[in-house]
Amino acid sequence: MVPIGENIGLAPLPDETKEVIDEIVFQIKRLIQAEEYHTKALNKEYQVSAPQLNCLMALFKNGPLPPSQIARHILVESSTVTGIIDRLEQKGFVKRIRSSQDRRKIFIELTDSGRMLASCTPPPIQLKLHDGLKKLNRQELYRILKVLSILTGLLDVQN
Repeated sequence: MVPIGENIGLAPLPDETKEVIDEIVFQIKRLIQAEEYHTKALNKEYQVSAPQLNCLMALFKNGPLPPSQIARHILVESSTVTGIIDRLEQKGFVKRIRSSQDRRKIFIELTDSGRMLASCTPPPIQLKLHDGLKKLNRQELYRILKVLSILTGLLDVQN
């Protein structure tokens, strides 16, 4: 096997560097697994997915919103949020309401059962992270932000 970089004239990575890179990838995988575990637990206990709970929480926090604003709050495409809203509506957690000023505009509103679910379910993993990050000092937060920005840049993740 040809060491990384050798075919383009770069020196091969020292074993120690490769081990550190492997550990970074492993830790990223652990973050992904934590999200998957959290989603499965939510689905099992409350019959909602993490994106559905994020939608409920956005509505609980902000009140009725148009689908496009929900998409911005929960970081998904508008087309994705339509499916999320459809499933939540089928479960009786949200309802679509038309604006009284402009009947073309639709807002999504929590039902009583949606409000109850949003108030009693465990926080989405993002809120758990938010609470944990609050415990860190400013320097630690900026260090994490810098490293995550580098990683997302390497993956070419867009806003």
